[in-house]
Amino acid sequence: MADATLMARPQRWDEPFGPEMTDADVQMLLERPEISAIEAKRFPTQVPLTGILKNDTRIVTYKSGEIVVRENDYGNSAFLILSGILRVVLAPGLPKEKLGRHIPNKKNFLESLSQLWTNRSIPEVRDTRLYEQKGLLRAEDAQNTRVMLQDIPVVLDTQKTAELGEGQLFGELAALGRIPRSATVFAEHDATCLEIRWQGLRELRKFDEGWRRRIDEKYRENALKVHLSETPILSGIGAEAVEQVADHTLFETYGTFDWNISYQKMRRQGKTGISEEPVIAKEGDYPDGLLLVRAGFARVSVHHGQGVRTLTYLGKGDSFGLDELYVGWKEKRSMPLQTTLTALGYVDVLRLPSKILEQHVFSKIDPPKRSLIDLADRALSEDALLEWAVEERFVNATQAMLIDLDKCTRCDDCVRACASTHDGNPRFIRHGHTFDHWMVTNACLHCVDPVCLIGCPTGAINRNIDSGTVVINDNTCIGCGACANSCPYDNIRMVDIRNLSGKALVDDHTQKPLQKATKCDLCVDQLGGPACVRACPHDALKRIDFQTVMRQTSKGS
Repeated sequence: MADATLMARPQRWDEPFGPEMTDADVQMLLERPEISAIEAKRFPTQVPLTGILKNDTRIVTYKSGEIVVRENDYGNSAFLILSGILRVVLAPGLPKEKLGRHIPNKKNFLESLSQLWTNRSIPEVRDTRLYEQKGLLRAEDAQNTRVMLQDIPVVLDTQKTAELGEGQLFGELAALGRIPRSATVFAEHDATCLEIRWQGLRELRKFDEGWRRRIDEKYRENALKVHLSETPILSGIGAEAVEQVADHTLFETYGTFDWNISYQKMRRQGKTGISEEPVIAKEGDYPDGLLLVRAGFARVSVHHGQGVRTLTYLGKGDSFGLDELYVGWKEKRSMPLQTTLTALGYVDVLRLPSKILEQHVFSKIDPPKRSLIDLADRALSEDALLEWAVEERFVNATQAMLIDLDKCTRCDDCVRACASTHDGNPRFIRHGHTFDHWMVTNACLHCVDPVCLIGCPTGAINRNIDSGTVVINDNTCIGCGACANSCPYDNIRMVDIRNLSGKALVDDHTQKPLQKATKCDLCVDQLGGPACVRACPHDALKRIDFQTVMRQTSKGS
């Protein structure tokens, strides 16, 4: 067609972040000083600045007392204050009960014992008097549901806070680095913010020097030096050297932030394996810096015959390329990478240039004791176990329920024990993925990277700061299903609930059953820990941290 103009359209814009965003809203944003300073011509035609504003942002209003972000939440967006005043709560932060979170209290011996005869025969009964609202919140109200602080003057009198005003940006470090929010922010007075999802924030940082400098300088100032100082190879080089390394550190991301969605899609299409993973560093290439994993997971592999062999995987705090860089510096020659590094979903890395390492680090550290390539000497069965754990993303698990099928008699004592500690309702399903005689059941893995936490409008699902257990506050869960849809392992279920009389609860607006999200909570309120483990008469069931198991395997233990 001679009169047609072809143009590429990013797939992510098929679903705008804020469907209600109008051209007038975009024009208003373009006239604001924070946006008007951006050089629009630097953005590619397929990702124009106007497209980012239209599809990757949304304008959100907050009433006085509404919480914008909660400390330790996992977010996927940053906020630019358009008007009004917000407050950031400084350490030690707000009490947990003000954030809508579950506060586990251990039952005493008599309470635990009484569970044996007090459980209800009717499934998923709830005491609706415990809910914060007069009526159950509807799932379709999720976008507009927020936790409200009831007495702002008391909060301001009892908590240390700092003011955030018009034009200030916050939340960008958590959004780009996939790390928990460092503080709670609430609206002191009515306020309006531009919420920018991580994809749009990434593009603003990538194509505009001003936004890149703004974000990077804030990270260098607030977090980078601390992170580098805690890295083993840099821990003893001194503050001045760490500062020099920090000044030259580069920030890089690979894969997709919402990896759970692409992973689920990939599995439905029957696609698995390293060929689908973004390459971070390739075997045979010459390294130009040390890579430090700041968030996410990456696979380390090597060519083996006609295929590829997984050696290990890296997570937060691990490094890649040290062996080759150190040998090259010591022997005054260039040494190519012996292995390949690919992203397992989403990986956030820091690149420390080799020149700065040669100047400030290598002369102060001991030689690496063990090269990753040495791991290739492991037994084939161990390789297969590692490949399986990586392919299924079980490396994300800190408390996987592992059953030895050679010992398991299918008696279901574990399921009954789970039910007895949860008012008659089991919180896992005794089936799952198998390898050899091992099975990982459909029970919450309590992940290192809990994507189920992202998008919960009330903070009902959260990770316990003390134990790391991922739990759900039933009183603040609104049944929107965001967590269940996000879980890449299908370990969160939505269940129809009933009142104390056993009658099914129905939404008076939609006439659909009211639901709540449920999952394994590791029996967080039980004195003896997970009831499933204690109940197994054949010692067939264990809770394991896959990271620990795989690391032991990779060391040949």
